[in-house]
Amino acid sequence: MSSDNHLRPNPKRRPKVASSVPAKPAAPAARQPGPDARKTVTILFADIVDSSRLSLSLDPEALRNLLSRYFGELSAVVQRHGGIVNNYIGDAIMAVFGMPFVHEDDALRAVRAAVEMRETLAILNHELEAGWGVRLMNRIGINTGEVIAGDQTQGYLSVAGEAVIVAKRLEEAATANEILIGEPTHKLVRDAVVVEPSGPRALKRGATIRALVVLDVLAHAPGVARRFDSPFVGRERQRALLETVFRNAVGDRTCHLVTILADAGVGKSRLVREFTSGLAEDVTVLHGRCLPYGEGITYWPLAEIVRELTRAEGPDSGKQLAAVIEARLAGDEKARLIAERVTGALGLGAGQGTTEETAWAVRRLFEALARAGPLVVVVDDVHWAESTFLDLVEHVADFSRDFPILLICIARPELLDVRPGWGAGKRNATSIVLERLSDSECRELISNLLGPAPLPPAAESRIASAAEGNALFAEELVAMLVDDALLRRDSVAASDLVELPVP
Repeated sequence: MSSDNHLRPNPKRRPKVASSVPAKPAAPAARQPGPDARKTVTILFADIVDSSRLSLSLDPEALRNLLSRYFGELSAVVQRHGGIVNNYIGDAIMAVFGMPFVHEDDALRAVRAAVEMRETLAILNHELEAGWGVRLMNRIGINTGEVIAGDQTQGYLSVAGEAVIVAKRLEEAATANEILIGEPTHKLVRDAVVVEPSGPRALKRGATIRALVVLDVLAHAPGVARRFDSPFVGRERQRALLETVFRNAVGDRTCHLVTILADAGVGKSRLVREFTSGLAEDVTVLHGRCLPYGEGITYWPLAEIVRELTRAEGPDSGKQLAAVIEARLAGDEKARLIAERVTGALGLGAGQGTTEETAWAVRRLFEALARAGPLVVVVDDVHWAESTFLDLVEHVADFSRDFPILLICIARPELLDVRPGWGAGKRNATSIVLERLSDSECRELISNLLGPAPLPPAAESRIASAAEGNALFAEELVAMLVDDALLRRDSVAASDLVELPVP
């Protein structure tokens, strides 16, 4: 078994099963559609397999209570991932990701929700079997595409289009406990999921479609596949500020906290990559990422940081991992205790302490690493961080002395909803708010993505307008047009680009 598996905070990853209404959905990240707008969304259908047998084995009241429990749990999963339950059709749930608010990773949110639905149902079945003597199986179909989206009426959004029909047909073609996704969805999530080809699936009316079976979602995968590399556009002032803060941390031998705030897809992570790629070889850079759901995720970013730190040694147990950390702390009289507290927080040893002891141990570990040279710790998706982890970051920033440490937290603005005073009043804290790219910067990005051949001004203008200054949207729009053979990266592939299918 690989060391990566042993460094997960909770090896037995399982979702929380809500008992009632779930936590509020993710805060709005970007754009809202107007009435009867054409939008690109991801549709999810989840239906109970062989539901007719339930009506034969249960009386109407018991059936109603069972289905209410089932729908409540799975609807909560959808909402936790930022989707909306658009409708209940018989025993099926229809969910939409990308309306009324758009996120750059809506397709992956839908797939994550589907995987968690499957895990949640497996847990819920223990309760259903004990209470009603039945176990449920469902099947799920997911597809991404353009729809006509109307205003919300009678409690749900009007969504119509071929993408909806295909999603429903995929669900109908799936077998029990299977998740099928269409190719448009797979293109958007392929770097983040484990799939296997299913071959053509027969749909109703004799049609077939190529689908893929989702096996799992990679825990630390990027939210969306990046298609093309292109020169960095804009952000010169923000990059210069990062470099200044880093120089101050090194020169003053102090810990600095930098928080980069922006909507999804605007370029937070790219800015940090550009900054870290220019650092000297003696600088240690470690990365962690917060996850949106699951049990045992409080210290997940710490687990990823430790994984990156110890990968060369390849520890495959808590004791071996503790030994590696202890070696990094050579000369510290509390090395063993620090190692025990860190591994204990990850669920890999018996030395788990209080949250305060964990924060102390992590600070001491970071300080030990910074003795050999400057340390940069990057934590992504901090808006998903649990309060305990936020407290840990603030502890390191507040109490570390005489060590060149730069903590970079990448987050969406909703971080300030859960922690309004984040970084406020600290002399060693800096916040960088990224705005969307200007029209000229967006056009420059599009030109860089396509290469030397000029794009007709009308086509470039339409892509830039649809992207609305969001770098990732611009990249995905160009990728979609390349996939559809309307554009090539070195030339234009269509004679008339006025009618580009830009959502």
